[in-house]
Amino acid sequence: MSSPAIQSALAQMQTLATQAGGQAAKGQQVSTMVGQGGFAGELQASIQRINRLQQASSAKAMAFQAGDPNVELNDVMVDMQKASVAFQMGLQVRNRLVSAYRDVMNMQV
Repeated sequence: MSSPAIQSALAQMQTLATQAGGQAAKGQQVSTMVGQGGFAGELQASIQRINRLQQASSAKAMAFQAGDPNVELNDVMVDMQKASVAFQMGLQVRNRLVSAYRDVMNMQV
């Protein structure tokens, strides 16, 4: 995820938190939509971006191994690191979501 995308997601989360705090007192239902696609859509789009990065780095590595003269080793290494960092970020987001889910499920009402 790029920095502007992260900032946008944080701003949307803060807006939803503010709405939830204000509407919870009134007993109204809180909208779960974030932007156009909602949280699930954004999560799926992020996973697809991670997958595309991994596929692109794998394809570039295969091309380099096959001896393609248009593929440089430094480009292969940079793409592989980008894919690795994106995967680690996705893994950490997943871990945070699981932790948040467990916290919510363990709350006493």
